[in-house]
Order: sequence, then structure tokens, then C-alpha cells
Amino acid sequence: MAGSETRARETAETPAPPDTVKILIAGGFGVGKTTMVGSVSEIAPLRTEEPLTVAGLGVDDLAGIEEKRATTVAMDFGRITISDELVLYLFGTPGQQRFWFMWNDLAVGALGAVVLIDVRRPESSFAAVDFFERRRIPFVVAVNGFGGRHPYPAEDIRESLALPPQVPVVLCDARRRESSRDVLIALLDLLIAAAVDD
Repeated sequence: MAGSETRARETAETPAPPDTVKILIAGGFGVGKTTMVGSVSEIAPLRTEEPLTVAGLGVDDLAGIEEKRATTVAMDFGRITISDELVLYLFGTPGQQRFWFMWNDLAVGALGAVVLIDVRRPESSFAAVDFFERRRIPFVVAVNGFGGRHPYPAEDIRESLALPPQVPVVLCDARRRESSRDVLIALLDLLIAAAVDD
């Protein structure tokens, strides 16, 4: 009898493992996905970056990102603990069109996504918006202001991407942990609101 009471007490005192949520960080080539995952992850992020080579000439559009020297060829992975009850697993998608076939596999089990866009090249993220709309995966749009600059207000970005009003548009700097964290919080708020409505 004493043994069962001890086991029951130990079970009651052992905290339950946290819930884990899979989130995708998606967007076009060179928009800052690897940077965002790295800035907010509490662990050293897993990266699958390879140097850009002459094989990509004429295939990868480097307009506006001529300084880019490496690219993600599979995914980035990071983790952030929101609370004792909630941990986010972050999966950064590859941005080059020839690797988009991987997005379907990466999206399996994802509860939500961040579509990261570069204000210098917003058209590079149209496909990501379409991807999540078609699959009915909730997402927020994060406008990465390179150098901390945001020349366009959020509503102008919303209009240019033809986003419905329920999709949040957040201005951010993917290099800064606090800014990337705020984007993830906006996504969690969206997911919670959707769960309450259901």
C-alpha cells in the first residue's frame, strides 16, 4: 500500500512533458529564413547550407541579394521554449524553386507557418503565400526589413500580396531575437484564436 502511495505521489510531482508544435519558416530565396531560425533558436540550429556555385548561374535569381554566398538545400531546424508547457520546433524551408518539392514533406504535421518576405523583392514570396493558402495551414506574413528598414507600412504589404484580413502582417528584423520571437507570438495568437473559433 505504501509503495503505491509513493508511486502516485511521484507521478503527481513529475511535471508532464511540454506540448510541441511544428512551425515552418518559409519564403523565397534569400529572404532571411536561416537568419530567423538562427536568431531565435535556443539551441545551435541545424543548417544544411551549401556554397553557391557556378552551377546556379542563370538558375538562382540573385537580383538584390548579390552578396549571398550560401543557400539552404534541405532545411534549417531550431527550437524555442515558450513556456514549461509549450515548445516550438522551427523548420526553415529551402527557398530556391528547384527545392520546393521538399515543402510538402516539411509541411506534414505543421500547425502553422511564417511566410518571410523581403521588401526589396516581395514577389519572391507569392508562391509561399499560395502554398499555405491552398493547404489551409494558418500563417502570418513577416516583413523582414533588411538593415532594420521598413519603407512600406504593413497595410501596403497586405494589399500588394492580396492577403485576407485575418492574416497578420508583422514588420520584423530577422537578425534580432526579440523581433523574431514577436513574429512567432503573433502566429501563436492566430493559432489560439482559430482553435477557440472551432
